[in-house]
Amino acid sequence: MPEVGDVPAADDAKLVTLARSARARSGGAEGAAVRDAMGRTYVSGAVPLRSLRLTALQAAVAAAVASGADAVVAVAVAAEAPAVSDTDKELLGEVGATVALLVGPDGGVTEVPLGG
Repeated sequence: MPEVGDVPAADDAKLVTLARSARARSGGAEGAAVRDAMGRTYVSGAVPLRSLRLTALQAAVAAAVASGADAVVAVAVAAEAPAVSDTDKELLGEVGATVALLVGPDGGVTEVPLGG
């Protein structure tokens, strides 16, 4: 996986900051931020309810789609052990994302191609 470094491009740095803050604010294991094709951002932590379980990424994408986004063009996920599950990869492929920025607990950012 290519290493992006600690300071990605300005727009991506914003997503990384938002994903980190979503994780910290929720006190959960993960936080995610996505940017749609219009430049709007959506942020979420995981949803751990008995009747509804969503990863932070799924919740952020759901917020974007519910707000009328046609496509997601950028993604950042902050977690203790950052990864993109096969289910999340399928979801991101459906909304057009091709790369995810994974943010580890040390602040390092790794760019992961999603295929597609």
